Formats: sequence, C-alpha cells, structure tokens
Amino acid sequence: MKEFNKFYQQIAGNRLAHWLTCLPEQLSTWQKNDLHGEFAKWQKTIDALPNTKPSAIELKNSVTVGSADDISEGEQKRISNLLMNFKPWRKGPYHIHGVHIDTEWRSDFKWDRLKPHISDLKDRYVLDIGCGSGYHLWRMRGDGAKFVVGVDPTQLFMMQFLAMQHFIKDDAVNLLPLGVEHLPKLKAFDTVFAMGVLYHRKSPIDFLQQLKAQLAPGGELVLETLVIEGDKHTVLVPGDRYAKMRNVWFLPSCDALVFWMQRLGFKNVRVVNTDKTAFEEQRQTPWMETESLEDFLDPNDPSKTIEGHPAPLRAIIVANI
Repeated sequence: MKEFNKFYQQIAGNRLAHWLTCLPEQLSTWQKNDLHGEFAKWQKTIDALPNTKPSAIELKNSVTVGSADDISEGEQKRISNLLMNFKPWRKGPYHIHGVHIDTEWRSDFKWDRLKPHISDLKDRYVLDIGCGSGYHLWRMRGDGAKFVVGVDPTQLFMMQFLAMQHFIKDDAVNLLPLGVEHLPKLKAFDTVFAMGVLYHRKSPIDFLQQLKAQLAPGGELVLETLVIEGDKHTVLVPGDRYAKMRNVWFLPSCDALVFWMQRLGFKNVRVVNTDKTAFEEQRQTPWMETESLEDFLDPNDPSKTIEGHPAPLRAIIVANI
C-alpha cells in the first residue's frame, strides 16, 4: 500500500529509522498472505470517498472535520452511506462534514479521564498499541504529539482509520496492521499507550515487557485495562468467557498489576483512575448494531457479568522507565 511507502520515507529521517531493518518485510508478507476477504471492497470504498476542503479540522477537543456547510447535501449523504460500509464502528465518535459517526464506545470519555494524569504530549513521539480505528491517535496529535503511530492487526480498523485520514490528511499520524508481538525493541517512544489490551494477552508479564521495550529512556507508559477488586495476590482467570468475550485471560487487581510492573522495573507506578463502565459509554448505535454492554451484564444484577463475574471495572495506571 502506498501509505506504507510514505511511512517508510518519514521514519527514515527520524528516530524510528532502525525500524526499517524489519518493518518493510513484515508488511510485505502481510500484504501477500494476510489480506481480509473484504479488503478489496473496503479499498474501493475508500477510493470512492469524495475529496473535500474542510473549513476547519478540530482534533484537540474532538475529532471533527469541517461542517455540513462545506459540502452539498448529496455529498454528505454519499459520505454517510460509504462510511456505513465499515460497520461496526467501535471507537470514536467522529464528525465528518456533519456526519456523526456514533460509535459503540464513547472513547472521548476515556480520554477525558486519563488526560489530566499524563505528561504533556507536545513534541513527543507516541505509540498506541491496540489502537482500534485510531480515535485516540487523532486526540494525541491534537494535544501536540510530534509523531503518532498506532498498531492494530484488525484490518477493518485500519480501513476506518484510512477513511478518517482521507479527510484529515495528517502524515504525522499513522496506523500499521501489526500486533505488539511484531514490534522489535524500538526504545524510541516518549509515551506508549496500551488501552484495553492487557486482558486479551495470554501472558500479561510478557506483554508488559514488550511495552517497556518500546519506550525511550525516561518514557511514560499509560496502561488502561480491566481489573477486579482485591490485594496484590488477586487475579481473576475467568475461564471460557468474560462478558461474552472468549479472549479474556487475566484480570488482576490494581495492587497486583502495580506489583507486576514494579517487578519488571517500572518506576513511579501509580493508579490514577478507576471507573465502572457505564451504559452511556458503551452501547448499541446505528453504527454498531450488534450486542453491547447491556447484553454482557446479568439483567437481574448489573454488578455482575452474564457469566457471574464482577462487572467491568477499568483502571488507568501510569508509570515511567
């Protein structure tokens, strides 16, 4: 994809140049062997999006491109219909020339919770692991990050990102279809975000080590994950499913997670926020019509999941190296 060539050219001239020893081969292999069956259709949808001239682009307080007044009513309907081809939209919301992509998650709520507790992103190199469609990449850029890279292996999310990039056109924001396991020890990012990923990893200790290996000396990790209440020895291994998700392996207590991170050499580890997931933050919308939080909880006791586990409790942990 031409987007990758542009990315290679950019990192050749910055602190990520050493990534070029392995990245082009990885992405070439992905393009040859791993494309989703719908990928060609998705690419045609991207190509069909109209070229517009936004009157303004807002990334600091939202992800908003232009207004409805910038384009004709027909173009607005065309944009809405084309973007609907990328359902389900999980993370957002986005506003594109008056088209409100009302995503399942109000990811802006999470951003508002963590932002007061992290270092200023101005002029920083930032990595977001498991970034989804890239909503938070744009917010990081809006807060002044110099160069933002997201990695997520889900190809639909990459196409959603490219749809937004079509309108925003900011080469300092990039998404690569990779998992954390594909990353070498880059040791180059000032801030690494990993939000909603830890509990999907079979080996959380290895995952934390992989995150640490991406940070430059003195860098900051922002980790957001599901937790449970308890002491430093409390960890839930939910079995077959947690909130109908099959790929949930470990839910530690905050104390346990802090203890793990300290054992791995992270410094100044602090829990800056805990928050129970609310129906206002995760729900069905016309842009995500399958099951959501309401369906994952016990209808008679919303303090428990449908399987009887504690309902989702999320924590934000910030640490340095």
